[in-house]
Amino acid sequence: MTDLSRIHVEQCLGGDRGLAESVARAALPPAFEEAWRAHLLPRPWFVRADETAAFARDLEGLFELLVSLPRRLFDGDLDRYAAEVGIHPALAVLLRRGGSGVPARFGRADAYHDGTSYRLLEFNLGSEVGGLDMAVFNRGLLRVPAFADFARAHRLDHMDIAARTAAVLRDRARPALSGGADPVVGLIEGRGGVGPYCRLMRATVEAMAEQGIDVRIGEIDRVRTGADGKLTLDGTPLDLVLRNFAASQLLDDPAGPDVAEPFFRADRAGRTVLFTSLESGFYSNKSALALLTDPRWSGAFDAGERALVDRVLPWSRSLHAAVPAELLDLCRERRERLILKPGAGYGGLDTFVGWECAEAEWDKALRTAVERGGYVAQERVVPRAEPVYDPATGEVDDWIAALGVFLTDDGYAGTHARANRADGGAIVGMSSNPDTRMVGVFTHP
Repeated sequence: MTDLSRIHVEQCLGGDRGLAESVARAALPPAFEEAWRAHLLPRPWFVRADETAAFARDLEGLFELLVSLPRRLFDGDLDRYAAEVGIHPALAVLLRRGGSGVPARFGRADAYHDGTSYRLLEFNLGSEVGGLDMAVFNRGLLRVPAFADFARAHRLDHMDIAARTAAVLRDRARPALSGGADPVVGLIEGRGGVGPYCRLMRATVEAMAEQGIDVRIGEIDRVRTGADGKLTLDGTPLDLVLRNFAASQLLDDPAGPDVAEPFFRADRAGRTVLFTSLESGFYSNKSALALLTDPRWSGAFDAGERALVDRVLPWSRSLHAAVPAELLDLCRERRERLILKPGAGYGGLDTFVGWECAEAEWDKALRTAVERGGYVAQERVVPRAEPVYDPATGEVDDWIAALGVFLTDDGYAGTHARANRADGGAIVGMSSNPDTRMVGVFTHP
């Protein structure tokens, strides 16, 4: 438990209703209110500033290692690399389209703090990761007098995710600006994709509007190419497309992946920037992280790089039909210390938790992972529990948080978190656990 968590709880238990109810009293923008009010934890999360900054620097180094893997391990052969990490050949072909060979450093690393240090669970790269809207929570909370007093007393600070992202979008869109100082941005989903995510997308539009960025929501089939080669959405010229669709959605599109060709063409011509390119998908696969901890490849990294990997990554191995029997036996022996994740999955879906499985169930899960391929066995990271005071009940319960650390080409870009009760199961994610809560994150000295 951090001292600041204890101080917050003690102050709430001591009768400071203003502090205890600060989240409930925070005035939040309407789209964010609709999307997230019912899913907010009653207090923000507190992390050490120096420790978080150091972890962000490690993530920058890890990103460079990830994008170097095809060159280091496979002589630059992306097909061999893709096969090793379980990327289907058709998807690998698509990920190359419109790429420069140097993907943007834009994404969110999800991590636990185990009480000693941050440990990385997955590294989600590309503009479709979401979460930009959580910046308005911190700003809203700081407008509540009781929390503002607490923040001043304990020198709390936060990095504004939306502001940092807006700066990146302005910089990337500059070559394609058709007029005005700020770009017009299309937040574009795959066909049929807006419906399930509409509330979240509106919250993103709202957060970007506060930064002076005009964002329009649309689906990929509504985008047209104007006579000047610039993309338009409902007749509005777009300077930049903030890609909210994944490459896999293009493969499933009734028109096929060529539906995205106008985006690649406009980007090549410098008329509308596509941010980010699909090639990010080569490196956000969890099996790419497994390559970094696999002893087969340790000779490809120097001592400093191996120390970085050991510092931030838990033991991980890729599972597929060609894995040696010895590795499967080891995974059976370590059942209570392992979790199985799909390399390209999200939100904890299709995940098998060893310490929540009986032996027979775990053995079946391992067989499934090998048959399907593209799965990763990862060592369990036990997150540090923190106390949270519930102003509705007056009770204090332990919660755990998965911290989402954002990076851009300009470096660290802020943190938010998802939280579960400590006894609420292994998966901390809205898609697989409806009791998950969203959390704003503040740093302290």
